[in-house]
Amino acid sequence: MGGFGGSCRVAAVLVFTAWIALTAVNRLVRPVPNGCVMTYMYPTYIPISTPRNVSSDRYGIFLYHEGWKQIDFDEHVRNLNGVPVLFVPGNGGSYKQVRSLAAESFRAYQNGRLEPTFYREASSAFLVNELEGFSIPSRYGRMLDWFAVDLEGEHSAMDGRILEEHTEYVVYAIHRILDLYKESHVARSKGRVQSSDNLPSSVILVGHSMGGFVARAALVHPGLRKSAVDTVLTLSSPHQYPPIALQPSLGQFFSHVNEEWRNGYKTGLSRTGSAKLLNVVVVSVAGGIHDYQVRSKLASLDGIVPSTHGFMVGSSSMKNVWLSMDHQSILWCNQLVVQVAHTLLSMVDPLNGRPFLSPEKRVFVFAKMLQSAVPQSLSWVTPVSGVKSSNLITSGSKDASALQRKDSLSCPPSVQWTSDGLEKDLHIQLNSVTVLAMDGKRRWLDIKKLGSNCRGHFVFVTNLAPCSGVRIHLWPEKDHSSEQKEIPASKNIVEVTSKMVQIPAGPAPKQVEPGSQTEQPPPTAFLLLSPEEMSGFRFMTISVAPRPTISGRPPPAASMAVGQFFNPEEGTSAFTAARIIGSSYIPEEDHPLALNLSFSVSLGLLPVILSLRTAGCGVKPTGDQLEAEKNKLCKLRCFPPVALAWDPVSGLHIIPNIYSETLVVDSSPAFWDSHQGNERTTVLILADPHCSYEVSLRVSLSAAASRFFLLYSSQILGFMIAVMFFGLMRQSSAWEHDSSVPSILSAIESNLRLPRAFMFLCFIPVLLFLAFLVFTRGENPPFGTFLFITIMCYIVANGFTILLILSSKLIIYVAAILHVFIKRRWQSWEDGTQSTIIHNFLNLSFPFQSLKQLVLVYYFSHMPSMRTQPFAASFRSITQKKDLYKSLGDNIILLSENKQDGLEQLLPMDDSPTSVKSFTDSQLEVFDCRHGIMILHLLATLMFAPSLVAWLQRIGMGQNFPWFVDSVLCVGTIMHGIFGSPPNVSCISFKLPGRGGRDVGLSFLYLVAGYYSFVSSMALAPYSSLYALAIIGFICFASRIIETRGTTCYSGFFMNENGCAGGIIMSIECPEEVRQLIDPSASTSASDHVQTPRDLLLDAANPLSILG
Repeated sequence: MGGFGGSCRVAAVLVFTAWIALTAVNRLVRPVPNGCVMTYMYPTYIPISTPRNVSSDRYGIFLYHEGWKQIDFDEHVRNLNGVPVLFVPGNGGSYKQVRSLAAESFRAYQNGRLEPTFYREASSAFLVNELEGFSIPSRYGRMLDWFAVDLEGEHSAMDGRILEEHTEYVVYAIHRILDLYKESHVARSKGRVQSSDNLPSSVILVGHSMGGFVARAALVHPGLRKSAVDTVLTLSSPHQYPPIALQPSLGQFFSHVNEEWRNGYKTGLSRTGSAKLLNVVVVSVAGGIHDYQVRSKLASLDGIVPSTHGFMVGSSSMKNVWLSMDHQSILWCNQLVVQVAHTLLSMVDPLNGRPFLSPEKRVFVFAKMLQSAVPQSLSWVTPVSGVKSSNLITSGSKDASALQRKDSLSCPPSVQWTSDGLEKDLHIQLNSVTVLAMDGKRRWLDIKKLGSNCRGHFVFVTNLAPCSGVRIHLWPEKDHSSEQKEIPASKNIVEVTSKMVQIPAGPAPKQVEPGSQTEQPPPTAFLLLSPEEMSGFRFMTISVAPRPTISGRPPPAASMAVGQFFNPEEGTSAFTAARIIGSSYIPEEDHPLALNLSFSVSLGLLPVILSLRTAGCGVKPTGDQLEAEKNKLCKLRCFPPVALAWDPVSGLHIIPNIYSETLVVDSSPAFWDSHQGNERTTVLILADPHCSYEVSLRVSLSAAASRFFLLYSSQILGFMIAVMFFGLMRQSSAWEHDSSVPSILSAIESNLRLPRAFMFLCFIPVLLFLAFLVFTRGENPPFGTFLFITIMCYIVANGFTILLILSSKLIIYVAAILHVFIKRRWQSWEDGTQSTIIHNFLNLSFPFQSLKQLVLVYYFSHMPSMRTQPFAASFRSITQKKDLYKSLGDNIILLSENKQDGLEQLLPMDDSPTSVKSFTDSQLEVFDCRHGIMILHLLATLMFAPSLVAWLQRIGMGQNFPWFVDSVLCVGTIMHGIFGSPPNVSCISFKLPGRGGRDVGLSFLYLVAGYYSFVSSMALAPYSSLYALAIIGFICFASRIIETRGTTCYSGFFMNENGCAGGIIMSIECPEEVRQLIDPSASTSASDHVQTPRDLLLDAANPLSILG
């Protein structure tokens, strides 16, 4: 390596990479509490008979039945009369994973709809004309029949061919299920005339993980019947890219399916002229920050499904769920499963027992039942403008005041209570109002007076139940016009209680004894009103129910409600990357209830630890009052803060009782398809205005390392292949210019040098890629973040590559020492026994050529008696005569001219060309070349390993072969390993225009392959680097064939019977003049070709000379 500086550079990269890897692994292996409630069921799986064909021999279809009683399977199938739903399991999943969804759907249908107070929150205005007269059905029209496909637990996330076969069988299963209902209808009729109008014409698809993508792939399969599937719901499914983008056929299949979906919503591309998928609705549910396998970015439908036909919602922002969960918990988490079950039942039209035909109505139901209204309630926050939701939720053309007068904002009739029972009215003169008990009073606030001085926004936080505990009304200003007098006063009063957003709360404190004062409980709901929403109104009333109205359950330990008119700009703080590293600020007392923190860097990339310490609560310290007593008094007066964190990609994440918490959102910044502004994260803290807090921020290094490793692991592997290509490029360039060939470790270290090498191999590919995005696709990712993350990935890739090289060298050296030791012992024993069998075994015991060369190096390094003078003289004679006979033809040039071309000027060699090398140095150079080839192929093997594991699972099952493209890539990769080492392929050399007529050799191909792999990794397609490797392999194979059939002269060394080096191995194609010049004692006849199979060492010039 390059001296002390190079060693320090390698050590720094290694330490940084090891720290990231160890910290990330330590964090990722920690158990993650998700807060989910377990789902229980009594499952029965009924097999569905299928005709004999190839697919049914491997896979199967099952019908789920909930109940502990034994049933007749055939009778149950004949009585099918529900809405068919097909569950598709994911990678390595089982058909039995349908049990939680199916069991809760059965119970939901039996028990009816949820209570209105349970799911009713923050009603949004749906302004699409077709939906003005539509509402969610008040009863369920028909139950759901849950089917599941048994895919034998195959690993579909590892191979594109397996994914394609699963898609074909899902298409078959859809047709079989629809035919089954027809067969059941015929069996029930038994000759009687019955209407078949209620027979299902489509199947709802529900897929988990890769099963969700299989469900989407089935809809664009050419064999699927028209309108057989109109609704798809996916749970933690990747849609944008494969989770493990290492296998070429997998990436190609994803690209093909997504392109078909993009074209499916465009008119004029099908035979009928209408869009193929115009009636299809897709909803994707992401697991959030705790789902390490499928991130929210992968589960997004942006660019695939129009926002009018689907959307993505995170489980942490889903109504009545508010939890992030891991990849498997999303199937059994009761909070989510219950909500999904009621959502699917709500899509059934009670009139005909089928899902609504209109895609707008189905999207309406999904949005109403799954999407939370918190982002819409926070629309006054500037950074939230990028939050995407269904186009059905919009502000439209009608003004806010007209929408607020709709009856949909009133409390349900079952929980109404009149204001006659209120004791008296209170008129609030301050801009904040506090409720400390359920006192049965109504508080009046003058909107015009209290909302002056730019304090036009109103926020209300409470732990009282909306409607049953507290109600909020807006009262119009008195108008003496004649039109106003004709309208009753009650018609002008608008209730906005149901706009209150219910949020998850932490555990409420317990009373030590009846009547004792306790800590303030955490808030459970909040309300935000903008000036536009209060326009036209003069007064606001906050009515608190008296305590006796709460029946059937004890009152809370302490009742609380705080409201405030505030100016959003007063509580806004912006944090840059430098300020996030370590900062703190102290909001004064009487601060805005809503503190808006804006982070310029996504908390999905740079998580922060947010700590809130109570600094004061209006209580003056007396004497030697301890800090602990002060905090205790403040907790009795101030409610626990609540944080709401969100960004445009991951959605909302709510953290109750946030005194010290690590804030992380599941965003994926710095990808090539990221948009400007999407890397920002907004955190809204609801803190009691009666208290002051010291807010401190610091970066969580462990969380940042785990997020970096989680987000960019596939890119790092692609960069590792690019690093190896660049290292082989430097080795090949040294070989071509007759310089000392550096080891692969030295080559990588040289490529890390600043500024020339690093700029040429890292900065230039990034700039070229960004320029390509801007001019071809119009994409403009954030330049600074994208460049920083790419450089980080490249450095970490170098670190992992160096670590792999050092580990492999250690293993090879240990194996070489053991081989030498064992062979010495066996040779001494062989000389005494003269065993022919053992003699042949020793010759074939070590077929790996690079390791044989290392053994030779070990011999020459540790046995001085073997460095014979005749051998050194012979080698010097050869190396001195190579350049003298260049005029005999280009094919016999083994050493190129000592001239620097443009590539060597950009990446200069450490050593000057040399004309005399010892045999040990020559063999060590060959080993260094082959060591680099071995590391490159080890990385390629790691990329093919998941697919290999998946296919080994299918041995003996009569499966089809992998895709032809994958097989060709494997063959090309193997050819590169056989014929591409060492880099002395003279037939590859060619001339490029504009280079002064200089030859371009294998080093240029490695440089282009490195650039291609680098760009492919940035494009989230690291598997594309295998194409470059296979192409170079085929080129090397073709060049070797040309060389063996031409007049190329090959030379090499061999060991004689005494173990000493001596003699030249020459191919019979060598011209007689060259043979005699290289070795005057050599005969010109082909029979004098010397080749001793027993002691033949590797011919460093060409492996085909040995094979021939």
